[in-house]
Amino acid sequence: MEQVYNSIVNINDAVNGFAWGTFGLILLLGTGVLCTVSTRVFQVSHFRHWWKKTFGCMHKEARIINDSGALSQLRTFCMALCATIGTGNIAGVSTAICVGGPGAVLWMWVAAFFGMMVKYAENVLGLFYRRRNSEGAWSGGPMYYLQDGLGSMKHCRIPGRVLGILFCVFTILASFGIGNMGQINKITINVGSVFFTEVQGSGSFLGVSAVNWMIGIVLMVVAAVIILGGFRRLAAVSEKLIPLMSAIYLIGCIVLLVIHIQSLPAAFASIFKFALGTAAIRGGAAGTAIQLALNTIKNGCKRGVFSNEAGLGSSVMVHSNSCAREPVRQGMWGIAEVFLDTFVICTMTALVVLSSGAIDLSTGLMNAGVNDATLVAKAFGASLGAPGEWFVVVAITLFAFTTVMGWSYYGAKVTEYLFGVTWAKVYRLIFIAMIILGAVMESNLAWDISDTFNGLMMIPNLIGLIVQIPLIIRLTRNYIDRRLKGKDIEPLLSYDPDIQRDAAKAVAKGMD
Repeated sequence: MEQVYNSIVNINDAVNGFAWGTFGLILLLGTGVLCTVSTRVFQVSHFRHWWKKTFGCMHKEARIINDSGALSQLRTFCMALCATIGTGNIAGVSTAICVGGPGAVLWMWVAAFFGMMVKYAENVLGLFYRRRNSEGAWSGGPMYYLQDGLGSMKHCRIPGRVLGILFCVFTILASFGIGNMGQINKITINVGSVFFTEVQGSGSFLGVSAVNWMIGIVLMVVAAVIILGGFRRLAAVSEKLIPLMSAIYLIGCIVLLVIHIQSLPAAFASIFKFALGTAAIRGGAAGTAIQLALNTIKNGCKRGVFSNEAGLGSSVMVHSNSCAREPVRQGMWGIAEVFLDTFVICTMTALVVLSSGAIDLSTGLMNAGVNDATLVAKAFGASLGAPGEWFVVVAITLFAFTTVMGWSYYGAKVTEYLFGVTWAKVYRLIFIAMIILGAVMESNLAWDISDTFNGLMMIPNLIGLIVQIPLIIRLTRNYIDRRLKGKDIEPLLSYDPDIQRDAAKAVAKGMD
């Protein structure tokens, strides 16, 4: 049995190294560079425009719903952020710094800069290839632009369909692991260790602490109430919870940074100082310097992707529910999503970690006794006492739980693509039932395997983006010519003639 277990571990490590290793990161960054260059650095050259059409209109325009089968742009954005803003924004950032040094933060920013246009491209294609399901709601995602986009090219019908199916299979498997049980397990461990330490060993059932069962049951019931209420209830909860929890966490970070304000200049400097392993170079260890530089780049990029999910193709399934008719309009919300997740929330976490004293800013190494899993909690606790640690545990709990909510939707949509709307409802029931397993399971192998499937989602999605770069260019130029340059040309809104006609009429009336 041990040999079988070891074989599974070795196979998973090899596949994980392929998906999340050098090949995967080069594919991801390469796609980001292509999307950025082909759109003439849209995230910078049209900064004012996309900011105005996203963050700048949240108070009014983005709340309007002009499609009975869709969500408002703000609700779509918040629902997408459910899965995007997660434990990666806290634990993931501290891990990147502890493993790759302070310089990993710079590479996290680099990955996010190009990731903004990857998310943009995903959303543009998602809206362009979306269609109505049997219940009248919109369905879109990588599986559709692989099937109808890549699949429409010469000799690519079967490859497009196969890649679409593979994406769905990988997403379902990842949703049960990293999108469900892994998050629930992290919530259970954190809540149990902080709030139930005195009763942790007071009772057990089937060899598992009664506290774990209790936490799992509560989480399962709350999740069931939200998930079984349909995507509109999930969207309504997201619209209220995401802005609130993000604001509270950012305020907490700002309070800590004000306390450690004298350390901020050194913290910022260390990010650039260690970006290429300069400390090792000064020490004369060239081989170590190269290895450190590669490790810093890899960890920064990987954790950036893990946090904002740019390239996985997951959140486009939510963005496709937007009432927006313009593909580029929804693409800009993808840019805003990565900006908020990485450049704001992850950066705040990184500065808290670097200014906490847990990292030696002269060497870039962890100080003795530092644990990356509890680093942020200890940073808050050192300045604010026990309430500081409670604050981080509550933040991680909320972030992880919203991730579960988001992934329940992703899994349901790919199940709908493979088997229909009815089976998507069955999937939701299975997903809810597995929450209790996440609270009582201890094996790390399940999480490692689901992380691999998470990475494998990226490969078919990025293939779909790369081959359709010409279409992304056409859609972007069409929007810029019409909306920014005032040219009187036909809008390019959908691959489907009927949807194109209806959307063009709505755009002409200003209903976008």
